[in-house]
Amino acid sequence: MGSATSSMAAKLAFFPPDPPSYGIYVEASSGRMRMSNIVHQREDVDVLKLSTKRGNEIVAMYVKNTSASLTLLYSHGNAADLGQMYHIFTELSHHLGVNLMGYDYSGYGQSSGKASEQDTYADIEAAYRCLEETYGLKEEDIILYGQSVGSGPTLELATRLPMLRAVVLHSPILSGLRVMYPVKRTFWFDIYKNIDKIPQVNCPILVIHGTEDEVVDVSHGKQLWELCKEKYEPLWLTGGNHCNLELFPEYLRHLRKFITAVEKLPPLQIESEESREQSENSLIATDQKSRASTEQREKSRPSTGQREKSRLSTDNREKSRTSIDKREKSRRSMDRSGKPRNSTDQSERARNSFDRLGDMVRSVGLCNVDCLKQTALEA
Repeated sequence: MGSATSSMAAKLAFFPPDPPSYGIYVEASSGRMRMSNIVHQREDVDVLKLSTKRGNEIVAMYVKNTSASLTLLYSHGNAADLGQMYHIFTELSHHLGVNLMGYDYSGYGQSSGKASEQDTYADIEAAYRCLEETYGLKEEDIILYGQSVGSGPTLELATRLPMLRAVVLHSPILSGLRVMYPVKRTFWFDIYKNIDKIPQVNCPILVIHGTEDEVVDVSHGKQLWELCKEKYEPLWLTGGNHCNLELFPEYLRHLRKFITAVEKLPPLQIESEESREQSENSLIATDQKSRASTEQREKSRPSTGQREKSRLSTDNREKSRTSIDKREKSRRSMDRSGKPRNSTDQSERARNSFDRLGDMVRSVGLCNVDCLKQTALEA
């Protein structure tokens, strides 16, 4: 039963467009890689092929914005590939003032291999590594954005990036099995166990969901938001379904507000265990040297009276040191127990959510990529 259910969940999770909406070629004049079937090729878009640790080669696109300080790493939804997302990604980069990297999962578009949960984890790792190694970005410069099925690889990576700037989840799932059945606990054969991972993410998380989502019920988004450590005001779009949230007027407005608010946040300052141990060892060594010096001075005092005075003085110093040690321990305790990042001002709490692009999930035939054609044309 478990194996059959897991297989069902996997089949519901992955619907790569067939045939792919684009091809790949090398432009003779520039030597740059390009995507075919794109109406307006742009010079600010890099098309790349990235190798994953599971042996696949995935296609990614990087949209450059010269005024950007942050970069969105976007994991798209089901039944979509980069050819269909190309113009939406470039418009998002322009209107939000961010760099944006999108990528196709293994088996999607012109990426090799076949989609699976573990392959999507390797895919997002390859895209993240490219941002670091090719574009010189740091962890704190990046916002992870997961759309529907894309919430799975997004949260998996977010749990391993303690300095990440922020996460956006659009129409996210609690887990693959929970999309089909209202189970109350996590089973070993389930996929994308977001419900268990989201409490491990330390950075701010924004959740957006449509109240009339017919593929992933809005209760998924609401429960995930409740489990966030660093909550931001969610966006529950009344009447929104699984693939039309980008059509709502609040969409771009909330995106801009969220990005602006996140830009003002200082990067997370997290003290590592190693640096903390080094600091403590240094304090212990200093204390031992001081005590040895005091003992040496006591031995060299000839007069009993002088020794008595010295002992009194030493006792006072010991009391003072004890008091300082107590204050130091108290301070370290407060540093460790305190949150690495203070919540932003109350005035900035209303950093409403950040809408994602309509999820093109065709999952179980309930939504087709045609639902975004009008949006792309308007863009």
